[in-house]
Amino acid sequence: MREQFHSYAGRPRPLNKPLPKISTAVTTPWLVHYPKEMPAEISLEGFSSIAAFFERTAEQYATRPAFANMGTTLAYADIEEQSRAFANYLHHELSLKKGERVAIMLPNILQNPIAIFGALRAGLIVVNINPLYTARELKLQLEDSGASAIVVLENFAHLLSGMLPELALRKVIVTRLGDCLAYPRSIGVNLVVKYVKRLVPGYDLPQAVGFKQALEQGRGHACDLPRVGLEDIAFLQYTGGTTGISKGAELTNKNLLANMVQISHWIRYTTPNDKKLEFGHEVVVTALPIYHIFALTANLLTFLGIGGMNYLITNPRDMKKFVRELKTVRFTCFTGVNTLFSYLLKTPGFTDLDFSSLKMTLGGGMAVDESIARRWRDVTGCTLTEAYGLTESSPAVCINRFDLDHFSGSIGPPLPSTECSIQDSHGIMLAVGETGELCVRGPQVMKDYWNRPEETAKAFTKNGWLRTGDLARMDETGLIYIVDRKKDMIIVSGFNVYPSEIESVITAHPGVSECAVIGVLDPHTGEAVKAIVVKSDPELDARTLRSYCREQLTGYKNPKYIEFIDYLPKTSVGKILRRALRRAGRGK
Repeated sequence: MREQFHSYAGRPRPLNKPLPKISTAVTTPWLVHYPKEMPAEISLEGFSSIAAFFERTAEQYATRPAFANMGTTLAYADIEEQSRAFANYLHHELSLKKGERVAIMLPNILQNPIAIFGALRAGLIVVNINPLYTARELKLQLEDSGASAIVVLENFAHLLSGMLPELALRKVIVTRLGDCLAYPRSIGVNLVVKYVKRLVPGYDLPQAVGFKQALEQGRGHACDLPRVGLEDIAFLQYTGGTTGISKGAELTNKNLLANMVQISHWIRYTTPNDKKLEFGHEVVVTALPIYHIFALTANLLTFLGIGGMNYLITNPRDMKKFVRELKTVRFTCFTGVNTLFSYLLKTPGFTDLDFSSLKMTLGGGMAVDESIARRWRDVTGCTLTEAYGLTESSPAVCINRFDLDHFSGSIGPPLPSTECSIQDSHGIMLAVGETGELCVRGPQVMKDYWNRPEETAKAFTKNGWLRTGDLARMDETGLIYIVDRKKDMIIVSGFNVYPSEIESVITAHPGVSECAVIGVLDPHTGEAVKAIVVKSDPELDARTLRSYCREQLTGYKNPKYIEFIDYLPKTSVGKILRRALRRAGRGK
């Protein structure tokens, strides 16, 4: 029998009176609607670590292509051999001990998976770093993690100059763009490599060693490496979270392997028969950076598990070149964020690509816009399936079924072995249809924040629920709908206004390319709605857009202020930074 929950959201509570005792039992209506074969719980029997899993998979698919980039393809056996050499270098040459941290500051190039699996095989903790970081941001992350070594593309090595005496870094390993590319390369690739080489800023790092040199030194050692277990930390994955403070989420081998198994089960049991993924034959387009948790789990690990190939896109911002690359690839799977899909659909030549092999498209990292999802299906014939997750949960929490032929508007039900609840500010679970904070429990949820016990305590409820910071509601079937970020909610004259709803309306206007909505102080209503818009039609003006909004939105949701700008600030994966807009004074 389903537990009856009561809501106190929005109702004043009598002062000095304790909250009534209300059951905190968890209902799981989504399980009733799982496919018949889908297990409610996953098992990690047979798994001991990511490194051991990689070694087993590399042996099984030795001759299969594992990663491709800029005209070069490396088989699983190649990645195994080179990552083993790198592991030996870190363990024997640098004498790094189990649990020390290795920072990896690379875009999507072949050296990236080699460095990741090499570090994990050496029993080390990987600290993924965004290559676009400034020197200040880089220093903060290296200081916080206490990294003992860093692997960095030479284009960014100059950022380290001058800061090394203040860091725990013992070795800098510098790699060039062409270090793992096959020779002879195509004329086009050779030109790109030579052009990028000319753009490399000078750097003075006497203690640096080349990546190829490190591999050669590692090949001279026997592979006697530390044993790693499920509870050992595999990654420090940094996130701003809900407070804006950069924190390293401790993701264990168990966290990431569990999430990989959860995703794999979901793909296996919710994909229609004519779209089933074949072991050893799938090709996923990896345009999102591997240093981001989405691509790390959904692309690198999940497709490793089926012996698939990751086709690495080094610079997805160059949309024309991106589309030209896609012409040469028989891709079967695609992951991305809403902005990436939007830009691709607008790029000349994309609609002319051959999508006959495309079986699966997964969108996450930010909300997928319905108009983009519909357009994607019209062009590719493949449903854009929306997923939800966060860094602290490795990341996947919910995914829509892959056999849907339409955009659901929800983030789907929770994955196997995952509990979700909607709670109010007092930790009381809310009734079906009511909006509150989405809270999560499961084997994929992080261990702690690195060296931040107070932040860890804030992130979890007393009952061990991870607070996501997202406002959501659940329907009677267990489908979950994200309403907005808790911290982004705008309160206009006491009414809750969710920016994502207004953004969805405004971006549906044919003259709008992108939009971000924030709250601004207002002497009459407390806060007012402000829309910051990027035009696609130069003739669009604020009066026209206001008139359009009045037809679509109730009065208090309508933007009081509209500002047009040339571009919106985004994260490296394309998520719009509302916080940056407020900081930049757009919120005035």
